[in-house]
Amino acid sequence: MADARSIGIFDSGIGGLPIAKQVRSFMPNENLIYLADTLHAPYGEKTEAYILERSLKITDYLLQRKVKAIVVACNTATLVSIKALRERYPIPFIGVEPGLRPAALNTKTGVIGVLATAKTLTSQSFHDLAQRVAMGATVEIQPCPDLVLLVEALKLSYEEASATVHAYVQPLLDKGADTIILGCTHFTHLKTVIQKVVGETVNVISTEEAVAREVNRRLQQENLLSAQQTPGSTLLLTNSERSRFEQQVETLWGEAAIDTF
Repeated sequence: MADARSIGIFDSGIGGLPIAKQVRSFMPNENLIYLADTLHAPYGEKTEAYILERSLKITDYLLQRKVKAIVVACNTATLVSIKALRERYPIPFIGVEPGLRPAALNTKTGVIGVLATAKTLTSQSFHDLAQRVAMGATVEIQPCPDLVLLVEALKLSYEEASATVHAYVQPLLDKGADTIILGCTHFTHLKTVIQKVVGETVNVISTEEAVAREVNRRLQQENLLSAQQTPGSTLLLTNSERSRFEQQVETLWGEAAIDTF
């Protein structure tokens, strides 16, 4: 049976927009509601209890808006909260994990670098994932709190971001990393800059396309895909300063319906 309800997507800010774009690309007829919890960002500096509380409140809000599935478009929130969300709510939840498996398959030096928030890198879920899928590769981690701030401030050009990016990636390169994982969805907005800083011999991995494919697979599996033939609607929500969010969306997405919650 067809289901015209929206897909809910949330992140601590604008980091999940590349995932939303990929979902839109794979499923152009689906309705999307994207929620940026910017008032409580960044999640990487919060306690696990706080992140779980926010994830529960956001899920309750999205369910009030009748969503049929929720994409947790944030690595930190996924690692901290998704198990509890799946146990508590009867809808599909699709999360985001650092791309350790493709990195392990691609590395030639056997050294993988991970750029992420401190909360992601210190979580037990991350360490369990690394042990399970790294296939013997050495995983070197690098917390990058300033990169989230750069993205939220739309400082995305090489001139604005390269010095900060270099400071974070050079220790990983010095340890022999030939594959670098973007372990925070915000960092996808800086992928071009990161690739330019590390050079073409280093593989930079992000996971937004894989997440969108999984959303499509799960909805098909659960018979939740929309049958409408017209383009789906997109609603982007923020609980922070609307004018700033409008500027972010105009830069990173284009024209879209925007509101506050």
